Amino acid sequence: MSYLDLSVKELALKIKNKEVLPSTLAKESLERAKNYQGLYNSFVTITEKEALTQAQELDNLESDNPLFGIPYALKDNFSTKDILTTASSNILKNYVPVFDAEVVRKLKQNKAVLIGKTVMDELAMGGTSVSGHTGKVINPYSETLSHMAGGSSGGSAASVASGIVPFAIGSDTGDSVRKPASYCGIVGFKPSYGLISRFGLFPFATSLDHAAFFTRTVEDSAYVLNALAGNDEKDMTSAVKEKEDYAKNLSSDVKGRKVAVVNGIINSIKDKKVRKLFDETIEKIKETGVQVDYIDVDLNLLRAILPVYMVISCAEATSNNASLDGIKFGYQVKGDSVEETVIKTRTQGFGELIKRRFVLGSYVLKKENQEKIYIRAQKVRRILVDKVNDIFKEYDALFLPAAGSSAPEFESSNLDKLSDEYLIAENHMAIGNFGGFPSITIPCGLIDGFPFGVNITGRVFEDQTVLNLALALEEKTGFKNKVVAKGGN
Repeated sequence: MSYLDLSVKELALKIKNKEVLPSTLAKESLERAKNYQGLYNSFVTITEKEALTQAQELDNLESDNPLFGIPYALKDNFSTKDILTTASSNILKNYVPVFDAEVVRKLKQNKAVLIGKTVMDELAMGGTSVSGHTGKVINPYSETLSHMAGGSSGGSAASVASGIVPFAIGSDTGDSVRKPASYCGIVGFKPSYGLISRFGLFPFATSLDHAAFFTRTVEDSAYVLNALAGNDEKDMTSAVKEKEDYAKNLSSDVKGRKVAVVNGIINSIKDKKVRKLFDETIEKIKETGVQVDYIDVDLNLLRAILPVYMVISCAEATSNNASLDGIKFGYQVKGDSVEETVIKTRTQGFGELIKRRFVLGSYVLKKENQEKIYIRAQKVRRILVDKVNDIFKEYDALFLPAAGSSAPEFESSNLDKLSDEYLIAENHMAIGNFGGFPSITIPCGLIDGFPFGVNITGRVFEDQTVLNLALALEEKTGFKNKVVAKGGN
């Protein structure tokens, strides 16, 4: 067995007891990253030199910090000083930042070792990890290498599932950490909005973006959150709140808690194997003493989730990425005038999906469309958030399937985009971004050899409750710290 098959907690103990050196872990992680790159395409950049230098410096130090010497991977939309940061976009293919994102700074402070920047959907727009200029990410569970890892944080998810690293950083704007976690059989946690600084995270949709992460156990998620949570004056949306110890307060004693299952969401799932596994998981959470109630929410509200998300996210993305024009910033294709340079640069620099989203964003932001489209979408968003907050007056969390299916094949036929199976089952987790709610996906079992997860979403800043519910369920399912390919071969 490789050391990399262990959890963060287990590795931290071995490092503390001098059973393994940080440099040994870094070398194993880098070797596995390089060996698996041709299979899964997890990485844009493998930071071998930097990782080995840092890890060797740690060999002679001691620390009780649980992330000390632990290798990790980072989504390629977080700024890293002097390290290529592309966001998997051609327009940023040569961009090397001069500063670190706050998340990176905190992980350096905790002496975690960065081993690489991971492949993603271009500029984090998409849910497949296929749209980026750095290639598509393969699900490590796919023996035929034909299934999606999910997106947009697919490279980070695959790196954790395949045992390259025990944790990885991603970003979540609609479900970009939580759905890949379901597809790859790992834990994906999006903490409350403002709990983790977004300074240095390339903005996609500012009101929806969250820094988030993957682990292979719920307890490891608590350790990572401890390291990353905290106010940052460089981020205007950073929350000012008292520091909590999520690992110390982690408990599977959730007897008496109440969770709600939304009928309209589970009824939109047509895959009978998914429904069966979810029903079995409901029985497991009940065994912990949690009360489970089935509730109704207006179907029209649920059907509005994706259109509202697309309008708001595309509008914000269009504004946020206006500087990527070849004049002020980024890759440039020269033209005979400034206007022609901008047109050529953006035409060649962005992929088709990005250009479509910018067209939509520009359309809804036109003066004559703002009231009837953009403002209306914001109003419906508020109605959805108010509805969820009303549910939280009685219930501690929503408890739902994380997707409508296990990992799909790349060439699978698309669902009817107007069906509830697509509009609701595949997109309901965006609710967590609309309201900034803490939301976690954990694996609950396998469907035809592929993992599937459930999602738990709770009240804002009650991240501890969400983690505790997840831990209680994890103990019942026994699905934790699974590594797809053992030994680094």
